[in-house]
Amino acid sequence: MTSPLLEGKKGIILGVANKRSIAWAITQAAAAAGARIALTFQGPRLEENVRKLAENLDDPVVLPCDVAEDQQVEDCFRRLGEEMGSIDFLVHCIAFANREDLAGEFLDTSREGYRIAQEVSSYSLTLLARAAAPLLEKDGGGSIVALTYLGSERVVPHYNVMGVAKAALESSIRYLASDLGKRDIRVNGISAGPISTLSARGISGFTKVLEVVRDKAPLHRNTDPAEVADTALFLLSRMSRGITGEILFVDGGFHIMGM
Repeated sequence: MTSPLLEGKKGIILGVANKRSIAWAITQAAAAAGARIALTFQGPRLEENVRKLAENLDDPVVLPCDVAEDQQVEDCFRRLGEEMGSIDFLVHCIAFANREDLAGEFLDTSREGYRIAQEVSSYSLTLLARAAAPLLEKDGGGSIVALTYLGSERVVPHYNVMGVAKAALESSIRYLASDLGKRDIRVNGISAGPISTLSARGISGFTKVLEVVRDKAPLHRNTDPAEVADTALFLLSRMSRGITGEILFVDGGFHIMGM
């Protein structure tokens, strides 16, 4: 009988907002595979939701972490080290853009809107990887996984500045993979198909995007969060030990289609 993929492993997952979020699906899969999980929340508005969800986990750690505040990130990983000693993985499910920047034209993106989207959705991965690296190294390395989307390389109506931020995120994944490889830390991304999460519904016309993907994808259906979670489980485990700097698509094949 084989042991669970993440038996005895420990990791932190950032970006859980509610039970329908992709981050929560990944959390459930990792916990079921034997991992001890730390979750974070950004501000008091989300704290109650995250703590309630954490009650479903075995010996969880719940910490505040606003990636727009360097000191809070530093404090988060200091406390994580105190609670867990070391970690084996980090999952980045963080993205944000002003709602008005996801409704009109990209041309109208303000300087401040651009800065916020890049800082929260892209730079945060570098910030978190730097903070996590010492904890990942303690047990001989580990895995970092970030969520991205096809809007990084193709124009998706109203995805706008978030698409540009995701393009920067994907480039960051490659540069971080290069920097951290010598420390046996792998960095990869999952490009998930559109999923009806709370954040996704903030994009104008999102329902139409779901319809197009369902009609055009080779599998003729939309992506299930559990499918993304299973792919994350693979990337977090030793089964993917030879893979770094890659973006794996979990979108029913939609990205391969020309028309």
